Amino acid sequence: MPANHTASGGREPPRYEIRVRGPIGPTIMQAFPTLAEGRSGQDTLLVGSLPDQCALYGVIHQLEALGLELLAIRRLPTSDLRTTGRSRDPSEHDPPRSA
Repeated sequence: MPANHTASGGREPPRYEIRVRGPIGPTIMQAFPTLAEGRSGQDTLLVGSLPDQCALYGVIHQLEALGLELLAIRRLPTSDLRTTGRSRDPSEHDPPRSA
């Protein structure tokens, strides 16, 4: 079974890392119940799964409505624990195969 499929046969929702300028307090974080908060320097990272692009646009809209400055959105790679035991970094390249 591919790593991005669940045991029930459905696809795992994509995971995102959303970078916002500055700290976000606990009251504002309540607007993002499905996302976990992290820090990167002075910026806040919101990380979690979003079921579809509509949900992603909803988060972007909520950030704008709250007056938060969106710095970056990054779709996180799906993990492939069957072959590597860790998440696959898209910057890594497969070694050349012998003929």
